[in-house]
Amino acid sequence: MSEQSKSSQAPDRTPHVVIAGAGIAGVQTAVALREHGWPGAITLLGDEPHRPYDRPPLSKAVLLGKAEGSAFDVDFAALGITLHLSRPVTGLVPDARVIETAEGPVPYDYAVLATGAEPIVLPGSEGLPGVHLLRTLDDAERLRPVLAAQHEIVVVGAGWIGAEFATAAREAGCAVTVVEAADRPLAGALPAEVAAHMTGWYADAGAELRTGARVASVTAGAVTLDDGTVLPADAVVIGIGARPATGWLAGSGVELSPRDGSVLADEQLRTSVPDVYAVGDCASFPSARYGARLLIHHWDNALQGPRTVAENIARGEAEGVVYDPVPYFWSEQFGRFVQYVGHHGAADELVWRGDPAGAAWSVIWLREGRLVALLAVGRPRDLAQGRKLIERGVALDRERAANASVPLKAAAL
Repeated sequence: MSEQSKSSQAPDRTPHVVIAGAGIAGVQTAVALREHGWPGAITLLGDEPHRPYDRPPLSKAVLLGKAEGSAFDVDFAALGITLHLSRPVTGLVPDARVIETAEGPVPYDYAVLATGAEPIVLPGSEGLPGVHLLRTLDDAERLRPVLAAQHEIVVVGAGWIGAEFATAAREAGCAVTVVEAADRPLAGALPAEVAAHMTGWYADAGAELRTGARVASVTAGAVTLDDGTVLPADAVVIGIGARPATGWLAGSGVELSPRDGSVLADEQLRTSVPDVYAVGDCASFPSARYGARLLIHHWDNALQGPRTVAENIARGEAEGVVYDPVPYFWSEQFGRFVQYVGHHGAADELVWRGDPAGAAWSVIWLREGRLVALLAVGRPRDLAQGRKLIERGVALDRERAANASVPLKAAAL
C-alpha cells in the first residue's frame, strides 16, 4: 500500500477496493483479489440491473433463444464482495478518494476502472424504432423476437460483431444484408489479401454483403445508401465498433488517450492517479513485447488483466508485476471457428499456411523472422502451437512455416 493510502486510512478501518464496472473485467478483478489474499472490503459497482454476465454468448446462444442468460457463476456474498446493481458511476474525485454515483459517493483506498466500452452509434439512428445495438443482455433480449419472426434485417458494419450477428440471423432464417463502408469485411483488423478470402463466406451462408457502401440515412423500415439505394429493413442492427467508456472520468485527472479515449495505464495497469488502476476494454497499456500501446476489446484481455491488477493491489508496496500478454480472441461466423493470437503491423511479413479457398487455413506474421501473430481458420492446433511460440519469442524457418502439412512448432529455429 502506498504512503498516500496509509496516511488517509484510519488504523482501525478495513482497506477498501472499489471496482467501477461489473462486466468480466470488474468481476474477475474482485474474484482475483480474494484469490491473492486481499483481506479488505471489495465493492463492485454495476450500471445494469442484471447480475453480472458474460458477453460472448449474447451474439450466439442468448440471441437465438438457446440460453436465457450468461450470468457468472460467482457467489459474491460468500467471497465477501458487495455488489451494487443499477448504480452507474458518474465521476472520480482522487483528492477525496471517492467514486461518485447518483446514490452518493463511495470512498476507496484503491479504485479499479473497469467500465468497458460503449458501442458507436450511427448518427441519426438514435431512438429510431427497429434500430438495434448488440452490446448488453437487454439488447440481445430485444433482438431475440426479431430473429424468431424471420424478419428482413440490414446489418451496418462487417466487423466481428456484424459477422457474428449475421451468422445468427441466417441460422434463424432471416433475410440478411450487410453493408460495410470499407472495401472489405474486417477492414480494421486484417489486411485486404486476407479479408478477401472471407468475403465469400457471406454469400455461401445466404447473406448479401455490400462493401464500399456508406449509409446516408436510416428511417423506420429502410436504410438508404449514399448512392441512392434503398434497402428495406424490418430491423437494423448497428455494429460499427466501440469506444472506451471513459467520459465519466472528465476532470478526474486520470490521463486519457487523445486518439481513442482509453485510460492510459502503465505496464502494471496503474493510471496517472495514485492507487487507481484500469483494466479491460476501457484501458490501453504499453507492450514491451510489441513495442506499442495496445487497446484490446476482447474477452481474453478482460480475463487476464484483472489478475495483474489484483496481484499488484494485494502486494501493496512490494514490486508490482508487469502486464504484457499475447493478445487472443476468437469468433464464430458462418460455420467457421476463427482465432487470432498476437499483434501484427503493416510492415510485418505475411506467410500463408494452407489454401484460403479451403475450409481450414492459417496466416502467420513474422517480424525479423520471429512469429508475432497468427490467424487460424479451422486450424486450432496452429493456434495452440503459435501462441506458445509467440510467448517464447521464437524465430521460424519461413519455408517450413509455410508448409501446412508441417506442424508449426516444427518450424521453430
